[in-house]
Amino acid sequence: MELSGGHWPVVVVGGGQAGLSMSRCLGRRGIDHVVLERAEVAHSWKTYRWNSFSLVTPNWQCQLPDFPYAGDDPHGFMVRDQIVEYLEAYRAFVDPPVVEGVEVTRVTRDERGTYRLATGAGELTADQVVVATGGYHTPITPPLSQPLPETITQVQSQDYRSGAALPPGEVLVVGSGQSGAQIAEDLHLEGRAVHLVVGDAPRVARFYRGRDVTDWLAEMGYYDMPVTEHPRREAVRAQANHYVTGRDGGRDIDLRAHARDGMALYGLLTDHRDGVLHFKPDLTERLDHADEVSESIKDTIDAHIARHGVDAPVEARYTPVWRPDGETLELDLATSGITSVVWCIGFRQDFRWIDVPVFTGRGAPAHSRGVTSSPGLYFLGLPWLWTWGSGRFSGVGRDAEYLAERIRSQRGLTGTGPRGDVCNVLALGS
Repeated sequence: MELSGGHWPVVVVGGGQAGLSMSRCLGRRGIDHVVLERAEVAHSWKTYRWNSFSLVTPNWQCQLPDFPYAGDDPHGFMVRDQIVEYLEAYRAFVDPPVVEGVEVTRVTRDERGTYRLATGAGELTADQVVVATGGYHTPITPPLSQPLPETITQVQSQDYRSGAALPPGEVLVVGSGQSGAQIAEDLHLEGRAVHLVVGDAPRVARFYRGRDVTDWLAEMGYYDMPVTEHPRREAVRAQANHYVTGRDGGRDIDLRAHARDGMALYGLLTDHRDGVLHFKPDLTERLDHADEVSESIKDTIDAHIARHGVDAPVEARYTPVWRPDGETLELDLATSGITSVVWCIGFRQDFRWIDVPVFTGRGAPAHSRGVTSSPGLYFLGLPWLWTWGSGRFSGVGRDAEYLAERIRSQRGLTGTGPRGDVCNVLALGS
């Protein structure tokens, strides 16, 4: 398939759940397009998840366009390999015009309003472009990681697989968002000695008053709330996700319980000097805040139950099982036994390859429900692009449907992209 010199009405960049959803919605409307994926479909799920990874949202929330979860465990949580199988099955269902192994390195818009895409396979043009590469691109590593001793192995959360893949010894996990909390628990359950630097992510209970908390939130309409109606408005897009787990059927992640059972917890990591890590004395505050958020969600559920007269069992509230007896403010790496550090402090968006003026001063795309100020340029799959589920299996399809309608309403869909040739190439390579 010769991409160089070709023109398409729509080019979709990214072949994950967002790109596949977009392709399904475009295809159903008869809109010719091509999907460009720099690696392979579902690459991040295959490559950047640890061995025991599972969804933190129940399977029933997997609602890709025309392809809802159809297994026998809707309230369970798919593990990594099952997620890949779900996406591969969706690819087969959609039969998208996807070309794998092609990275888009630059997107510009010329004076006629045509988009030009430079790729590893040459330049092509499009009337409209959907950027469906998600919002988690470059893992964050703080400057203080550079002077750590060479004897200490450092890995990013996306490169962590299991404790067995790390050198013998104790492990420091930095960050307690969804990934950090789950990785720390994974190591703890493997019997490794774990040191966890606690971040500012809140927590949420897995179950409350007889149901998964996500079931209550869905019933209350939380997952349908657009960002424009959220109390924090667009600021919610930068909010850390609540930590909880779907492992072994789903449960809370209680850092206090892990500390009671031997995990060492610390406040904010502030510095590293002469082989000594320094922490802020705010561990108690951080643990209390996480609990307060979890209990506030229960308050909301209680109010919903009372308001609608829902028959639900009464459940006692959470009682802390451990509190810090003083806080550790320094940790000497030479005597700590720590041989590995897992960095779990988030990701930065990287859209520098898009040379179109649609970004804020911080490099984030400025958009309204994925629609930018540059006619024909859209974003899909970003956290809170429109609702809580926009970056997840639950809401990305709704966003794709909206963008497909916007794309159909635009003029200029007159390009002649060789969709049939793409499909033939895929058939020959399958």
